[in-house]
Amino acid sequence: MSMQQIVWDLSELFSNIDDPKISQTISNAIAMANSFEKKYRGKILHLPPKELLCCLQEVEVFNQAFSNVGLYSSLVFAADMTLSDVQVLNDKVCKLEAKIGKQLAFYRLELSALLKSKPQFICEPVLANYRHLLERVYRRVEHQLSEVEEQLVIEKDQFGVNAWEDLQSKWLNTRTFEVTAVGEKKLLSYGEANGLIHHPDRATRESANRSIYGLLGKDGEIFSSALRNICNDWVSISKRRKYQTPMEASLINNDTEQAIIDNLLASIAEGAKTYRQYLKIKAQFLDLPVLGNHDLVAPLPGVSELKFTFSQAQDLIVRAYNRFDPDYAEAVEEMFAKRHIDATPRFGKRNGAFCASFYNGKSAYILQSFNGTLSDVFTLAHELGHATHDWYMERSQTPLNVSVPSIVAETASIFSELLLTDLLLAEAKSDAERRAVLCLVLDEAGMTAFQVTARVWFEQALYRSVEQEEFLDYKTICNHWTRARDRIFGDAVEWFPEMEAEWTMKPHYYMANYRFYNYPYVYAQMFVYALYERYLAEGKLFVPKFKTVLSAGSSLSPLEIAQIVQLNPKTPDFWHGGLKVFEGFLQTLKKIK
Repeated sequence: MSMQQIVWDLSELFSNIDDPKISQTISNAIAMANSFEKKYRGKILHLPPKELLCCLQEVEVFNQAFSNVGLYSSLVFAADMTLSDVQVLNDKVCKLEAKIGKQLAFYRLELSALLKSKPQFICEPVLANYRHLLERVYRRVEHQLSEVEEQLVIEKDQFGVNAWEDLQSKWLNTRTFEVTAVGEKKLLSYGEANGLIHHPDRATRESANRSIYGLLGKDGEIFSSALRNICNDWVSISKRRKYQTPMEASLINNDTEQAIIDNLLASIAEGAKTYRQYLKIKAQFLDLPVLGNHDLVAPLPGVSELKFTFSQAQDLIVRAYNRFDPDYAEAVEEMFAKRHIDATPRFGKRNGAFCASFYNGKSAYILQSFNGTLSDVFTLAHELGHATHDWYMERSQTPLNVSVPSIVAETASIFSELLLTDLLLAEAKSDAERRAVLCLVLDEAGMTAFQVTARVWFEQALYRSVEQEEFLDYKTICNHWTRARDRIFGDAVEWFPEMEAEWTMKPHYYMANYRFYNYPYVYAQMFVYALYERYLAEGKLFVPKFKTVLSAGSSLSPLEIAQIVQLNPKTPDFWHGGLKVFEGFLQTLKKIK
């Protein structure tokens, strides 16, 4: 299979962008929204449990009816955001989503008011399927605004924060970067240039890093203007919603508690010395006195460059899943069979990788820029983990119970990386190859657990600055970034000056109502490492428990999900268990040093 052929087939959604079913689906969604509003506006507060059940089920029917259009428009836009007809459709659907969101804002407000007056409804047997959903709604009760205010927030975001997000994404994906790759100057898209940060040639990695972040830094005031306004906007919204801190909303969204996250971050800060120890060992492998930032994810010398075709990546991942459990591989095999993966790097394609749920098809769609590196294979395995999670919960849960918080959403994806690691280590042909795999695992875990923790500290610093009325210009934001970064890396890494602009390309900072996206990834990494320990101890007895974990969706809280495998993240020293797994990989690396 050539790279040109690795594009997704969206025909399960719509045949093409001109499919008349798109307009029909939009018309039906508008009619359903109007009907729902007429039936329930002003009445939800007075519904008995059985009628509330009907209301929730109607919400699910509406979500299913409208979801294909939203999914399709976002996918074709992500695949190539330079096409004018794609831009038009995406804009149309985004405006419609905002319009319907305003129209149906009363539903969330009235449901909150009902639960505030009758919290006993949460435990009504007839509403058992939605118990945890109602618990989450109840937790937001005190932070709801009036209907008009909620509508104004949607309008504000539509042409405010959302516009900044659009600008940041388009900037990255409509620029070309001049990179000297193995002595040859090339003009590359962001996806292609970013793919070179893993290149075995150090000069090529340096050129890619300096080109990307140098160009980003030149427009630093644009990005700082965006982030400054987003932060100030969020502080205002947080105060209006009566959140005690700018982080509180994310704690509610992630279905967790401040004390748990404080313990997590403190554990990572303490464990950073282990990460720095690994980085210094890697410098020795690379025959360097100290790592440069462009060496953080560098492959090791002495091993012929590990390159993979997409078919080889597919074979590895399917076999890794089969080793865990043959039935567990079914979701992955289906993703390849249905061609639900877009892997070709190209100009105009969204950077990074994602997996988008497709509830109506009991499936998902994956976007990635696959350049054939070992890291790309791990990224594909990661995204296929998300698809597997979707596969299990979409077959077990109704639509309102598949909105998993981020701290849960990464469970299967990170576990998938560990399954791939097990296979690669078992099949490695030499100690040098085992070292290469272990270093990649430690690189990726170091990124997710340690580097991402620095981003939490960075974001906390931004909001402290806003509260203290400090002006967030480009250099001020860069200083916050580098100070947080250096708390993790210390003297283990030397940084190019251009890397002060690294924060500019992190898309989550620009997303509406998505503040503090960072710590859920740290939580998930450490939690899944604890799961992995259980798997190693229990073997095949662990498999059905893990399937139950994935099948739960958002019908259970993260703590209830943890109980399925006898884990308790509320225990103060819980996170040390995850760090021990990281340390275990490091010890294994030392033994074959």
